[in-house]
Amino acid sequence: MDISKQLAEIRKQEPKRKFNQTLDVIINLKNYDAKKQENRFVEEVALPEGRGKDVKVGVIGVNLVVTAKGKADELINESRLAQIEGNPKDQKQLLRTIDYFISEPQFMARIGKSLGKRLGPKGKMPKPVPGTVDPKPMIERLKKTVRVVVKDDPVIACPVGTEQMSDEALGKNFEAVLTAVEKRLPNGRNNIKAVYLKATMGAPVKVI
Repeated sequence: MDISKQLAEIRKQEPKRKFNQTLDVIINLKNYDAKKQENRFVEEVALPEGRGKDVKVGVIGVNLVVTAKGKADELINESRLAQIEGNPKDQKQLLRTIDYFISEPQFMARIGKSLGKRLGPKGKMPKPVPGTVDPKPMIERLKKTVRVVVKDDPVIACPVGTEQMSDEALGKNFEAVLTAVEKRLPNGRNNIKAVYLKATMGAPVKVI
């Protein structure tokens, strides 16, 4: 889908900002009861052109923290995990700075018990990865990933990139998110009422 007209309108908006604004797609649904549990979902979509900004991944484990060195943004071995578990300030800081976590399977139950109340509501519970596996492909994928969430309201909002990315790249990312949403909806595009693009500090611009 060609969204160059909408992107041009967004880039013309005043006042100009002194930072690279995130561009969000906002999807309003129709004939869709988001209050029903079966209609709520979280879909992770890997943007083909990346997010245009740094996305931080934390790794928890023994072997994984060795193989993930230089690839992940936060390496959490068992002793560091114990420190975090005993320090609410560390937990809040970690939740603010890390977007995704992966963990060796043997730590999952422990993490769920000690940190699940903080990580779960934010959709940041770790993804289990065996310590024998090279975590690089998953880390690279997560750095391009966005969460598409339907929780209480029939509205979806998620980033598709930043204003400094090219129209072509943003168009590919936009299409990837829209396609993923349509696949999760019972009636596909017929459940979509309207679609907008919006910069962080700007007004929404209608696409569909």
